[in-house]
Amino acid sequence: MPEDVSYAPATRLVGLGRPARTPGAPAGPGIELSSTYVAGDGPAYGRFTNRTWEALEQVLGDLEGGTALAFSSGMAAVSACVELTPQGGTVVLPAHVYNGTTSLVDQLTQTGRLVPRRIDPTDTAAVIAALDGADLVWLESPTNPMLEVADLSAILTAARERGVVSVVDNTFNTPLLARPLEFGADVVVHSVTKFLAGHSDVVLGALVTSSDTLHERLHSHRTLHGAIPGPHEVWLALRGMRTLHLRLERSCANAAELAERLIDHPAVAQVRYPGFGAIVCIELAGGRSAAEAVEEAVRLWLPATSLGGVESSLERRRRHAAEPESVPEELVRLSVGVEDVDDLWRDLDTALSS
Repeated sequence: MPEDVSYAPATRLVGLGRPARTPGAPAGPGIELSSTYVAGDGPAYGRFTNRTWEALEQVLGDLEGGTALAFSSGMAAVSACVELTPQGGTVVLPAHVYNGTTSLVDQLTQTGRLVPRRIDPTDTAAVIAALDGADLVWLESPTNPMLEVADLSAILTAARERGVVSVVDNTFNTPLLARPLEFGADVVVHSVTKFLAGHSDVVLGALVTSSDTLHERLHSHRTLHGAIPGPHEVWLALRGMRTLHLRLERSCANAAELAERLIDHPAVAQVRYPGFGAIVCIELAGGRSAAEAVEEAVRLWLPATSLGGVESSLERRRRHAAEPESVPEELVRLSVGVEDVDDLWRDLDTALSS
């Protein structure tokens, strides 16, 4: 891709991370399956880097506006960020965040590794007050699964003024809907498994930062903890990212349409939808039993715990023991895919009406 032209994100998604255009060269990068390299310039060992990783890292880093690192899973990336906190340090985070993040923080709290300060991310003044004396602030906007939206600009600015390291999980948005580094975030987290890869066939994570110091620390963590991704999974994720703009556009349009229709459904007590993205949450008027019945009744929607795939999926979040009690028992999270919206509605409406 020419470097002297400014391209739109959709074009960069398709064109970056490809081999040089030389006669006979492949159009896309191959899968580099090697643990050992000839000594000299270039890679030294397979745990340090891999050219297949580098292709994905180039694309994601460019889109987010920083330098990316691929990890073996989203939780491996989350764990690397939490390690930026000193022993016994304080972490400010929402009461509702990704279940894996909650479980990790709870475990590290029990061992005395860190001290959490739980906040309501929609109360900007309270969040900023909680930053005093903190070491790290963790944000999701919208949160998982309550879809609460934070004022990232105000909170991240306050964190930087206080010297608090800031991390934003951007999995729900992808860099096509939000670029937290531009608001002042120190690190952006992705579960590449979800929207970026988009086909429910890989488990991967990634971090992006514009700080050389943080990049070095996070790269060292990945290397020394062995949190490295498999080349084949990375290659699949990069192939999936080529169509991210198309998939996300369709999923977001479907989600907006479904959210509007669900507002008037008699079986739905509340619709949670921030006005963007492909995730919609509903609270069933019939309570937990109604939510469980919907999971059992759908035929097109996939009852599953993950999200961000081309297929639409749903689940009652409180079926997970680690989900906070403040998440309603009757809440069902919908991950809206790229199917025909009327087909999705017909299946969901039938399940809700039954």
